[in-house]
Amino acid sequence: MVPQPLVITQNGGAKAVLQDVASYEATQETLALLKVLALGQQEVSAGKIKPMSDVVARLKAKKAQA
Repeated sequence: MVPQPLVITQNGGAKAVLQDVASYEATQETLALLKVLALGQQEVSAGKIKPMSDVVARLKAKKAQA
């Protein structure tokens, strides 16, 4: 069973949320992943992309030099 967050209210309005550490960490990891995806989408929209064949060729050349 996943622990549910506890909403703390004041005068009938939500003021704070209390959640367990594991849920908090999972939320932070999800937010970080969403940020990476959003940044990637911005780069695609800005045209900062390269053909996959170019990337693979560059990686193979780098590996051959090592």
